[in-house]
Amino acid sequence: MTHDFDALTTLIRERFPYLSPQFQTGAAFLLDNPDEVAVLSMRKIAERANVQPAALVRLAQQLGYPGWSELREVFVSRVRTRPEPLTSRAKTLIKGSSGDSLSHRLTAAQTHNLELTFSQSAQAVGSAAKLLRKSPHVHVAGFRSCFPVAFGFMYGYRLFRSSVSLISAEAGTLEMQLRAIENKHATVVVSFAPYSAEAVRVAQAAIDQGAKLIAVTDSVVSPITLNADEVLLFSHETPSFFPSLLAANAIAELLLAQLLSLEGPDAIKRLGLAESALHRHGAYTS
Repeated sequence: MTHDFDALTTLIRERFPYLSPQFQTGAAFLLDNPDEVAVLSMRKIAERANVQPAALVRLAQQLGYPGWSELREVFVSRVRTRPEPLTSRAKTLIKGSSGDSLSHRLTAAQTHNLELTFSQSAQAVGSAAKLLRKSPHVHVAGFRSCFPVAFGFMYGYRLFRSSVSLISAEAGTLEMQLRAIENKHATVVVSFAPYSAEAVRVAQAAIDQGAKLIAVTDSVVSPITLNADEVLLFSHETPSFFPSLLAANAIAELLLAQLLSLEGPDAIKRLGLAESALHRHGAYTS
């Protein structure tokens, strides 16, 4: 029985594939909503997670705790000791703006997404950047609505590093592109629920072929994170009809900035050459 939240997260991720569907639902809610677990009753958490209260007790026991209270205490301790402030102010703003305009509610949601995303992932971005810098080649993948995030990251990275490529699966060539992933390469995969089947295939190929995997996603138990070397979480809440990718793009931009900083003067030189070539070859209007 562990009292450390990070150790608990690791334990749940390791056991997640072997849990029953109801336990998987409960476990995913616990890890995706740790603040709520610390303050809500077991009955309310069960209602929010769409499981029976007894399932939470049994889940706690499967994880090595005598009961629910002992498991919940790990989440309570996390709130007490966490250096980052809670994002409850942003959540309250969103919940209390039902009579406001859509533009106001969208702005509040995006503010919340960015605050939560950076509180969860800012530290992991630095580790991910160091991993990418050491890799001889970096592959980037994102499909459907995640394609712009992946493409934007690849485009920016290619401005100061040539050994970066996009896995796009155009014309049914995914299998061919996956064969390019080699041992010691690194692969960045972007996906959120419902998860793209192609994204899951890319993540699995990276693992099978000995490459490092960086998952940019919305849950620590998403299918692309279970064996990832680094997980960069983003929030996508919105009052609109489609999940917001503003925070995902922010993660990509922060990762690019970290990479450029790590590369230093050499990267600045390569960036300058790329920019000059774009202007020289007529990429931009005068």
